[in-house]
Amino acid sequence: MNGSSLTRTCSRRHLSLIFRVNMAASMASQAAARGLRTATSKNILLDKLKCTWLSPRRWLNLQEYQSKKLMQESGVAVQRFYVADTASEALEAAKRLNAKEIVLKAQILAGGRGKGVFDSGLKGGVHLTKDPAVVGELANKMLGFNLTTKQTPKDGVKVKTVMVAEALDISRETYFAILMDRSCNGPVMVGSPQGGMDIEEVAASTPELIFKEAIDIFEGVRDDQALRMAANLGFKGPLQRQAADQIKRLYDLFLKVDATQVEVNPLGETPEGQVVCFDAKINFDDNAEFRQKAVFAMDDMTESDPTEMQAAKWDLKYIGLDGNIACFVNGAGLAMATCDIIDLHGGKPANFLDLGGGVKERQVYEAFKLLTADPKVEAILVNIFGGIVNCAIIANGITKACRELELKVPLVVRLEGRKAIAIHAHTHIHTHTHTHTHTYRNPVLAFLTLSVSQSQLTLPLTQSDACIIPLTITNHSSPYRLF
Repeated sequence: MNGSSLTRTCSRRHLSLIFRVNMAASMASQAAARGLRTATSKNILLDKLKCTWLSPRRWLNLQEYQSKKLMQESGVAVQRFYVADTASEALEAAKRLNAKEIVLKAQILAGGRGKGVFDSGLKGGVHLTKDPAVVGELANKMLGFNLTTKQTPKDGVKVKTVMVAEALDISRETYFAILMDRSCNGPVMVGSPQGGMDIEEVAASTPELIFKEAIDIFEGVRDDQALRMAANLGFKGPLQRQAADQIKRLYDLFLKVDATQVEVNPLGETPEGQVVCFDAKINFDDNAEFRQKAVFAMDDMTESDPTEMQAAKWDLKYIGLDGNIACFVNGAGLAMATCDIIDLHGGKPANFLDLGGGVKERQVYEAFKLLTADPKVEAILVNIFGGIVNCAIIANGITKACRELELKVPLVVRLEGRKAIAIHAHTHIHTHTHTHTHTYRNPVLAFLTLSVSQSQLTLPLTQSDACIIPLTITNHSSPYRLF
């Protein structure tokens, strides 16, 4: 799959939609999570004749200092640190640390902070200094100003908090993570002696340096497993035992907070002979919110995109992109494939939108409101495969939206699967624009409505397990092709 179609300048929470190649390739949730952290599939629990839908919510994201606080509470070794909201608080924190060297970090939910730029003119969201007074000066240029990195919107993100931490020398960096892996039916440990860099690069260039240990969910991490992983990470002598202890503590944290992933990069070794978790990222199971209220209370919503927050209210998995073709799809996999197909043929998707399996007419209507509110959208593509989804619900929702929202852009609708034949027989959708409206019917495509504009638009739709009928629609000099 071409991941480039899902790339945009976005905050760190969106990175969960990019695949972690060679780490946990079998994990559908992690695949959707890495480059797309909001797109997940519905889970069904069958209890005899009863069927209950569990709808995953927007994935929780914590600031760096919040993750380190959780680790600290579980006995994991981290740097000493304080959090400050003002320059004077940062200065006092630096003095209290009484450290040889201090690191000041802007706290935003985005990577690449070290190479970011503030609109105050300050370069870099991470600074080292030995002078506490300098900490106050730097914090004064960070707090209240927008920090722009390769992962933030173009205008950046306002920094409201900074972390003042003890800077420790690192003599060696390793990588360690615990995550859920479906192929192992439970959690696994993944580690490499090559830390401090993207694990994907290590997996691609030196796969023999990636070590994996499945964890028995009933036994937990055994001593021999922890020691073996520590040895594989390159820890020797007393440091091997110390690293093994940190690994077991990280697993305790993994269970304690209902995490789906705990990633430490780097898990470092200091010249003084300490094993320290220098940077960490924790992903949580949002379905465990009912028993993790304290953790979820730390959720920082200030950096969330307003449109995504509105979509989440209706249980829609939405991420805005930079194109002009809006996508309206059910299922994370089909949604990503639809975005990629558009990109492959020269178009640009305006969004990622996964309706999920238990969608209702009102959700369809609200989804259309979100799509049509985007001024960049010049056309809407609906691509629905009705396995669990009832195509009639989608059709009725689209009809209501077109009628009440007075749709002004071209609309292409493709429904296939459950109730599609009934729609073919009974449903007519008409969109109102200043140009001609054509309705086409086909036993495979169920029904198709296209409001033709004068600009060219190529939208190939494919489905691997169904017949594919080429259909060419021509209006004057503007060809439209559907595959």
